[in-house]
Amino acid sequence: MGRWTEQGEQLVNNVANRYGTSTDAVSMMLDSLLRGGGTMAQFNINELGGGGQWMRGGMTMVGDMFNYSLKSRVDGICNDLSSAIIEQQMQVVPPPPPNSSGNAQGGWGNWWPSDLGIPNTSGSQNQYRYAYFGGSHRLAISDGQNVSVYDTLDHQIGGVSQQQSGGASVTFTSQYGNVDLRTLPIISGPAANRPAAQSPAPTATPPPQPAPAPPAPIAQQTNQSSPVGATSSSDDVFNMIERLAKLRDSGAISDDDFSAKKTELLGRL
Repeated sequence: MGRWTEQGEQLVNNVANRYGTSTDAVSMMLDSLLRGGGTMAQFNINELGGGGQWMRGGMTMVGDMFNYSLKSRVDGICNDLSSAIIEQQMQVVPPPPPNSSGNAQGGWGNWWPSDLGIPNTSGSQNQYRYAYFGGSHRLAISDGQNVSVYDTLDHQIGGVSQQQSGGASVTFTSQYGNVDLRTLPIISGPAANRPAAQSPAPTATPPPQPAPAPPAPIAQQTNQSSPVGATSSSDDVFNMIERLAKLRDSGAISDDDFSAKKTELLGRL
């Protein structure tokens, strides 16, 4: 934590008196807000409930989540400090000496792409470093070897963390709660050139086979050339021969046809 300007010292004292909090706790919160561009803070202050996060106009999270009095006090402290930084443009940190790099981000400004500018907030956990750029909706993540830049869409990011279980995935906190980093579109970095994950090819499904047709009923044997259906009874056979004889006599069939049919019909007896 750096040394404040005279205005900064006065701001810390006034806020500490207003909320009944030590100047050390307010100073640490001011430092966290400056790292968050004045709009957000990720802090760990014992006097203010331990670890927590705050976002201007959107979110207040404290370690003791059911302590609403503490939550209100943290929100008030952050709002007053944020208003002094942004609205009043109060100079709370002395400008760096002319020959000094004076990196306000604590020496971290050399790992993210320079065109992103100055982040609203930055931090680290384990081997991961992150920097959030609210104006351009970008989040830069470094795993110690490579830097990837993500589109944050409509998320307002308050912090990034690495989960220690379940594949060590990286999550971030926004107004929507905890979100998996893998759900954000990647703009640049090693993963940007990877082909999109292909869905497994569907297993070919054989075309449906038609249901077997029911067996055709056994047709009664018929003589297609006979003018009437065949019969197996003796009466029917003789009646048929009688009718064939009339057809022969009328000239409708020949003698040979009559004889052949007569022989066939008699064979059925």
